[in-house]
Amino acid sequence: METEEMKTNPNLDALFAQLAVPFDLREIKWRVTHTTRDGSRGAVIAFADPRAYTDRLNRLFTPTGWTRSYEVSTVSSVTRTKKDKLIQTGKVLVTCTLTITGLGCHAGSGEEWADEENAMTAAEAQAFKRAASCYGLGRYLYDLAEMWVPLNEHRQPIQIPTLPQWALPKSGTSGKVHPSAGQRPPQVQRGPIDQQTTGKIEGFRRILGDPIYGEILWRIAHARQANAIPNAQLQANVAEAMERASRGFSKANSLAEQVGETSFIAILDRLQIESMTTIPRLETLKALVAELECEAAGTVA
Repeated sequence: METEEMKTNPNLDALFAQLAVPFDLREIKWRVTHTTRDGSRGAVIAFADPRAYTDRLNRLFTPTGWTRSYEVSTVSSVTRTKKDKLIQTGKVLVTCTLTITGLGCHAGSGEEWADEENAMTAAEAQAFKRAASCYGLGRYLYDLAEMWVPLNEHRQPIQIPTLPQWALPKSGTSGKVHPSAGQRPPQVQRGPIDQQTTGKIEGFRRILGDPIYGEILWRIAHARQANAIPNAQLQANVAEAMERASRGFSKANSLAEQVGETSFIAILDRLQIESMTTIPRLETLKALVAELECEAAGTVA
């Protein structure tokens, strides 16, 4: 005979259903896993930025209704082949435990080669997503097969693959918003886009670094990638903002040459900037330029 504990809890079922709802298309990114010999076409898989996961958790449970913790370990003296060469490296191993009030906790693991850029960030994101998938959040992305699409000269997708109907959110099913969690960004009208502008915007990633590149995309277009910007006007606005930011980088580099390497490194340390490609925010870039201008003025004086 079925016990009381084994009976279905309608409230929990509703929460799990809301967790499992597919992400808005604006949250979906595409990673190229491998390409044809000439690089004109590539196989891509869909994924969502960790921020899409945290946004969903915040909307459903508020920021105080869930928490996560990480355990990090490393493996050293590992040999692997990279760019047809054998190298000595290691691995970063991360375990994320995700706890949701009233739903319990689940853990997931992630790993990345230590010689890869942002290895710790990548391993943490993988671990967090795997833990979240145990609740059904983002689980559907693992069921999507890789798709082949044409690539541009930077080996980035020229067009966004079409997702199957079951991987699209139904109207009004993005998850009930908790009163304390705030509202989603307003819907933006979709329209024709310019592929040349998309390529131009993607080119700024190398100059600005991922943090500022992503900040501008989200702040202006509520997009996580260039080919998800919904219309040509927003594309132009994003391109203009990135142009301004790139001028800030050029000015910072020019001032850095004036003040000298020692002073430049001291300023970076003072602002807690690891490198020019990892400046976390536009405000930090502005602060860097201001500090360099002061230092340069003092040097001239």
